[in-house]
Amino acid sequence: MANIKSAKKRVLIAQRNTERNVAFKTTIKTAVKKVLNCANSEDRNELNSLLSKVYQLCDKAVSKGILHKNTAARKKSRLTKAVNKIIAQ
Repeated sequence: MANIKSAKKRVLIAQRNTERNVAFKTTIKTAVKKVLNCANSEDRNELNSLLSKVYQLCDKAVSKGILHKNTAARKKSRLTKAVNKIIAQ
């Protein structure tokens, strides 16, 4: 552990931010799983609302600096392709 007071504080802040970031990423992963599960059902309105929620979470993560913008774009693109593939079957 660091000896300087400000360095100790930075360690604690980094730890807190890491926990927050991990929690937010977990929320995104859970939302993606809900969308994929919903894609198998026939309820298109719910699917659209869940898909919109995932898009919203990804964009919010980018604005907070949790995800890189290209990472969020990739996640949204892959999810959309997966949903379209499931629907087409």
